[in-house]
Amino acid sequence: MTQQWKNVLISPDSSILEALEIINKEALRVALVVNADNRLLGVITDGDIRRGLLKNLPLTAEVRYVMNDRPITAVSGVSKKELTNIMSANGILSIPIVDNGIIVGLETISSVIAKAKYDNPVFIMAGGFGTRLKPLTDNCPKPMLKVGDKPILETVVRSFIKAGFTNFYISTHFLPEVIHQHFGDGSAFNAKITYIHEETPLGTGGALGLLPETLSEALPLIMINGDVLTNIDFQRLLAFHNENNADATICVREYDYQIPYGVITGEGNKIVSMVEKPVHHFFVNAGIYVVSPAIFKSVPKNLRIDMPTLLEQFMSKNKDVLMFPIHEYWLDIGRMDDFKRAQADIHSLGLE
Repeated sequence: MTQQWKNVLISPDSSILEALEIINKEALRVALVVNADNRLLGVITDGDIRRGLLKNLPLTAEVRYVMNDRPITAVSGVSKKELTNIMSANGILSIPIVDNGIIVGLETISSVIAKAKYDNPVFIMAGGFGTRLKPLTDNCPKPMLKVGDKPILETVVRSFIKAGFTNFYISTHFLPEVIHQHFGDGSAFNAKITYIHEETPLGTGGALGLLPETLSEALPLIMINGDVLTNIDFQRLLAFHNENNADATICVREYDYQIPYGVITGEGNKIVSMVEKPVHHFFVNAGIYVVSPAIFKSVPKNLRIDMPTLLEQFMSKNKDVLMFPIHEYWLDIGRMDDFKRAQADIHSLGLE
């Protein structure tokens, strides 16, 4: 047990955003809420924050609204083996060590989790024309445009490899040879890459029907657009999907829209309320999915269909389609302004 735990202490009046910065910055993946005397008040994990976002809590809200105020703890002297067993049995990554309510340490198995390897297929959509980025895409598929010193698609692939995923399928259509020549069979990246070519564009979900029938009946597939720049934790995403026994999981981003006028509500000709330039909050599709085999194996070959339509069909059958709110950096590089922003942001994301 090192003294690194002292870096994750946070006061109860701190914001959720401050807790998030600690969780993302420190390797312990947790924030410990303490009072002035270092008495443990609660624990905050990434999952606690995502649940808060689903309740429409702003990142400026105090951490007390999302913290677990009854965390599993241990006292000094408990063996590391016993602590590891407790963490494994309860599905947690860390245990605060307390003496008379005062935090004195933190034991974690995150180092074990970080070394995990996954056989789940990763399906990357890379067949679009990128017409809004012309002339840059006249002779180059949009996912192969360079952001920083490497193509967007390579950054996506390397992000998954870093998280322990090595089994890739890449859908192509426009200038597929450019992608083939750069990645080959994936061996240069310590991965396996199989190409799925769309003779005609099949929408955001249709390419699922071209995947090999031999794919596992047990392993969910992670699907992502090849022009998305993000530092989302794919391990946490897959764990969320599995722990909730979801049929599909959609990553969502919070999106705020401010109406530029005063909004008036009336009953007949009587005004009952007036709100000046109200802000409406929405969750929008981030173009990242986890899809269970029953869904992705159901797509017929060469059927043109978009993912929302496909998932709505299963929702109508009472299948569990869940949303996973992402607070990490996310950018859909669809327009020239997005491309320029990505060039400025890439150096601070740790994705290079």
